[in-house]
Amino acid sequence: MTTSAADARFMARALQLARRGMYTTDPNPRVGCVIVKDGKIIGEGWHERAGEPHAEVNALNQAGKIQAHSAGVYLTLEPCCHQGRTPPCTQALIKAGVTRVVAAMRDPNPQVAGKGIKVLESHGIRVDVGLMEKEAETLNPGFVSRMKRGRPYVRVKLAASADGRTAMANGESKWITGEAARADVQKWRARSSAILTGVSTVLADDPSLNVRDIKTGRQPLRVVVDSRLRMPVTARMLRGAGKTLVITASQDMAITEKLKKAGAEIADMPTQQKTVDLGRLMKHLAWLEMNEVLVEAGATLCGALLRANLVDELVLYYAPQIMGNNERGMFALTPLARMADRVNLEIMDVRPIGKDWRVIARVSEK
Repeated sequence: MTTSAADARFMARALQLARRGMYTTDPNPRVGCVIVKDGKIIGEGWHERAGEPHAEVNALNQAGKIQAHSAGVYLTLEPCCHQGRTPPCTQALIKAGVTRVVAAMRDPNPQVAGKGIKVLESHGIRVDVGLMEKEAETLNPGFVSRMKRGRPYVRVKLAASADGRTAMANGESKWITGEAARADVQKWRARSSAILTGVSTVLADDPSLNVRDIKTGRQPLRVVVDSRLRMPVTARMLRGAGKTLVITASQDMAITEKLKKAGAEIADMPTQQKTVDLGRLMKHLAWLEMNEVLVEAGATLCGALLRANLVDELVLYYAPQIMGNNERGMFALTPLARMADRVNLEIMDVRPIGKDWRVIARVSEK
């Protein structure tokens, strides 16, 4: 691949455009496109919503058919070559007569996965792949995870005191962090396909787990892990917009029917120990086309997900306060026998959010 400083500048712009679809493209990937001719941008576009035109088509429409002929195209993702809800973008690019396509990354979707590149090359179009690949992958961690691993990208959000306590011993937790941190959480919710919690959190806090103050055109799927079907039919999340899915290990049909009448969807996923099979749950969420899952739960569920190697990233909000060692911690984990059993993290970002501090850490693979 041979690229230039100009290529980098145009790809950076395409990535910038792709970010405009951060809250709206789900379950499709966030994609940006820039069309360049004689060193100048003549068309820009990004994928705005699933079922609507892809980034390439929007950029081509802005450039115009005559102008786009012999132009170069900068894409954050390999163009699709299959008929989905919209026609294949490879055909639109070929028909427009472009001569070069620079793609940041290959599409991990098995229906594409390099086939789009081959189609373009078979029509004499030069294709370069890999420019700013890491940045492009960072835009779509959930889509990449779902396509490559068969499960969503799982992000655990926790608010804690400086000494790592998430609630008082009696469960009181409102509010550890300030308004700025809580507003920041709305952005993580808005970009997520689903929000996952445990029934203990529902019983203690009766949360809505919805997106507020950000326009998304949808509400994330609310998922409650409830092995014994303790979910109350009066729960606030059952009355709000969007769907609530209760995952259980119980086959109590009477309670199941009551919850269904209240608006819940129920799925039975038991282990032999009559707990919820979390690995199976993640596969099910991938089947439902969930890309990014935000976990807002207590120490028990967060710890279980961590033990099962189902957590990819932590978003931790630390408040400038001390709560003491008798209060509730972040993760319920079995005692470690060796230092080698620790969960290792890679710190990706640390910054102040209002009076609090936000730490983003990636869980290291074992």
